[in-house]
Amino acid sequence: MISLVGLAVLLVMVFGGFALAGGNLLVIAKALPLEMLIIGGAAAGATLVATDIRGIKQMGAGLGLVIKGPKYKKPDYSAAIFLTARLMKLFRTDGAVAVEPHIEDPKTSSLFADYPQFLKDPFFLHLLCDSMRLLVVSTGTLSPQAVDDVIETALETHHAAALKPVDRLTTMSDALPALGIVAAVLGVIKTMGSIDQPPAILGGMIGSALVGTFLGVLLSYGIVGPMAARLRNVIDADAEIYLIIRRVIVASLKGQPQPLVIEAARTAIDPANQPSFAEVFDGLRTAR
Repeated sequence: MISLVGLAVLLVMVFGGFALAGGNLLVIAKALPLEMLIIGGAAAGATLVATDIRGIKQMGAGLGLVIKGPKYKKPDYSAAIFLTARLMKLFRTDGAVAVEPHIEDPKTSSLFADYPQFLKDPFFLHLLCDSMRLLVVSTGTLSPQAVDDVIETALETHHAAALKPVDRLTTMSDALPALGIVAAVLGVIKTMGSIDQPPAILGGMIGSALVGTFLGVLLSYGIVGPMAARLRNVIDADAEIYLIIRRVIVASLKGQPQPLVIEAARTAIDPANQPSFAEVFDGLRTAR
């Protein structure tokens, strides 16, 4: 929601400042639809050339994240620690047989039912359940470092894929000023075809042509570029919760006591969402 507020502030300040300086908003309003058609249409067409339907859908979903912000809030990070720690404790105390029903069908698991927010995140489920399956089938022969390497590769692969819409938006942002110049040049060509018109008419035509350059720069540095940066921040923020799985599993495999396991996971969380040690430890005792 804060992104929409920022967009409103941007537009009000730019066009309001122009009007206060004595600018005629009617000139921009008159030229805006056609200039937007040229620049926006060219940007859309170039994006279609550079990507595919799946990429377009990912960009649309990314724009939704820009507005919604990170999906995980502070309580969810504690919940991720609780869930992973409980699974690891069950694995250590009762063995693979006790863990298998939970990781094979999380949606019917009584343990996962306590943390329904993660049932909506396919990657969270795959990362946690597949990591636990690895422990189950290895019968205790895997080293903590080997498990850590596997989880790290999964995290890197997922994060690289999640950031693809950011790269596409950044590419679009970089292209928009040039596309604005294309629209402006077309306007100048149109003006040169009417060179016999009075200066007042030519001035209006040149002003309309320059709207293209203005619009391309505004869209690039004022809207699309900041949206790409915001999307990257949201994706990076949500990725932190997956680090909890890695930290809890690896620390547990090293035979660390539970307080140290909790601290290893807790310190992987950004301070803005980081629960206190007491909050996590007390919550874990309550969840048993």
